Amino acid sequence: MIAYRQTFKKAERLCSRKIITGLFGSGKVFYTQYFRVLWATTDLNSGFTAEIAFMVPKKAFRHAVKRNLLKRRMREAYRKNKALLYEFLDSQNINIALIVIYRKEKPADFGTIEAGIREMLERLKSEIVTAGR
Repeated sequence: MIAYRQTFKKAERLCSRKIITGLFGSGKVFYTQYFRVLWATTDLNSGFTAEIAFMVPKKAFRHAVKRNLLKRRMREAYRKNKALLYEFLDSQNINIALIVIYRKEKPADFGTIEAGIREMLERLKSEIVTAGR
């Protein structure tokens, strides 16, 4: 078992417009209680097995302060729990890119978002297994 540091570096962030538009165009989608997740397997050159972007819709949260707060909470919850995903991806030798979009109308507290992120990571692992068949 490889020990993963609880960091969230710039190279782990999904910044490529080409990959992002590709995910919205032809990526696989699933929904959890708090998130809409778009994902696809890719050939990443970042050295990390997953690149991720977090989004909060402006339609639901008009003030940037609220959107930024939710994105910070989502990033922190992912940073603390990403080892679950990385162990699985390393064992399967898969690289993925994903976008996580917050879908509730009210802002949730950190504990709720962290539980939602864990649920999303478990669901993502099962989706990858299903897609690989």
